[in-house]
Amino acid sequence: MKKHWLMVFVVLAVISLLLLVSCVAGPNPAAGVVDAAGKTYGFWSGLWHGIISPVTFIISLFTKNVNIYEVHNSGNWYNFGFILGVSVIFGGGGYGTKRRRK
Repeated sequence: MKKHWLMVFVVLAVISLLLLVSCVAGPNPAAGVVDAAGKTYGFWSGLWHGIISPVTFIISLFTKNVNIYEVHNSGNWYNFGFILGVSVIFGGGGYGTKRRRK
């Protein structure tokens, strides 16, 4: 009976590992490459795209030519701006540390 539970544990561990590995981000071959207009997007564009991401997400559900994330970006600075913009909209984590008055 112990071997049965060990086998179940191993199978669940392998499935969990496969699920985690499937979420790993891959490289962006379009990073640093100019788009059709001849430009790449940097920190300020990333910040703006992060701020408008909730609206862009809704629009992207109904159209094929609107994406949440600009793939023709400058790399890490765009990513930093995007995450900063998203955290501005969704509150980051600072609100949860606020002390409550009794």
